[in-house]
Amino acid sequence: MISQPAQSTDLRGAKSLSPKALYVEVAELLRQRIFKRELEPGSWIDELRIAEEYGISRTPLREALKVLAAEGLVTMKVRRGAYVTEVSANDLADVYHLLSLLESDAAGVVATKATAAELAELQALHADLETAALPGASNTDTFFAVNERFHMRLLEIANNRWRDQMVADLRKVMKLNRHNSLLKTGRIAESLAEHRAVMVALTQRDANATVLRMREHFANGLEAAA
Repeated sequence: MISQPAQSTDLRGAKSLSPKALYVEVAELLRQRIFKRELEPGSWIDELRIAEEYGISRTPLREALKVLAAEGLVTMKVRRGAYVTEVSANDLADVYHLLSLLESDAAGVVATKATAAELAELQALHADLETAALPGASNTDTFFAVNERFHMRLLEIANNRWRDQMVADLRKVMKLNRHNSLLKTGRIAESLAEHRAVMVALTQRDANATVLRMREHFANGLEAAA
C-alpha cells in the first residue's frame, strides 16, 4: 500500500474525493513510480493489480493512464494495454534539443530582466547544488532534485507560461532517462561546473554568454545520457 500525505495509507479512503481528484491523484502516484523506476521503461502496467493495490476501480486508473499517455510517460497499445514508455536515442536527442532551445532562451531573458533579488534566489539554489555535490553529502536523486528546482525557478523568472508548460512536459520524458546521465562517472562534477558558468554569465548580465552556456549544458547532458 502507498502512503499518502494527510490521508490513509492507500486510496481506499478516497471515495469522498471527486472522480477528477481521484484520477489526478492516481496519475501522480504512478508518475512518481515511473520516475523512481518502480515501473521500468518498457514494462506492462498491470491494471487489475494496481487497481486492487490502490483500492479503486479501473475507471479512475484508466483516466490516470490517459493523462500519463498525454505526457509521453505511458504508451497505449491496441489490445495490449498500457506500457511505460521506452525512450529511444532519437527521442532523447529531440527532447534535449528542444529543452536546449527553450531553456537557453529563458536564460537569456533572465540575464537581462531579472531583479537583483531574483538573481540572488538563483545564486542560493546554485549554492544548494554545490552542497548536494559535496563528497558524502549527495546522491543522484538529491542532486537531480536541486538541479531541477534551479531550472524551474529560472523559467518562472523568465515568465512565459507557454514555454513553462512545454518544458515541464519535456522534462517528464527526460526523467525516464535521468539516471543514465547522472550515474556516468564525473557527470555530476561536470554538470556543477556548467551551472557555475551559467551563474557567472547571469550575474554579469551577459545574455549572449548565458544562452551559450545553457546550450553547452544541455549538449553535454545529452552526450552523458546517450
